[in-house]
Amino acid sequence: MTLIVTDLAIARGGVPVLEGLSFRLEPGRALVVRGPNGIGKTTLLRTLAGLQRPLAGQIAGAEDTIAYAGHSDGIKPTLSVTENLTFWARVFGVPDIAPALAAYELDDLAQRHAGNLSAGQKRRLGLARLLVTGRPIWMLDEPTVSLDVAAVEMFADAVRAHLAQGGSALIATHIELGLDADLLDVGPFRAKPRAVDDFDGDFL
Repeated sequence: MTLIVTDLAIARGGVPVLEGLSFRLEPGRALVVRGPNGIGKTTLLRTLAGLQRPLAGQIAGAEDTIAYAGHSDGIKPTLSVTENLTFWARVFGVPDIAPALAAYELDDLAQRHAGNLSAGQKRRLGLARLLVTGRPIWMLDEPTVSLDVAAVEMFADAVRAHLAQGGSALIATHIELGLDADLLDVGPFRAKPRAVDDFDGDFL
């Protein structure tokens, strides 16, 4: 499934942050999103994932194809590692969580409550959820936060395997992951400041 974005404009808190953004994400490819802090990378991913509406433009190929991993790990602290992954696997109809456990070396932690994991272990569990969604497009916002060097390589290996199977990934990160990836610098698409006399625009 190809994700096609055309002339996209997005806002954060009602204030435009990016505009005129167009790109394609093809199966088997990764696209790394770069740009200065606060420019709107997280807002872009949230918009593409359907968590908020764009101001303008078109997004094609996103419906029921995207698995999103944001800043939150998205896990239940009172459930074990196995129970967390099993919950998501049942939601998406995936029969086996074993590959997800193995990819992030979580087998030895399988019965531990997620609330008792370290920050890095929680992040690994949160990323392992992607492997039980069955979704072809991964949308990842700063996925390596809290990960040590070994865990970053686990993540990169998981992305490579996903791409090799025909999936795709859009990753907002400043970390060099060693992936064969295209680069999208959103800096040139920063929205122009709103005119001082744009009274109506303040209420849009």
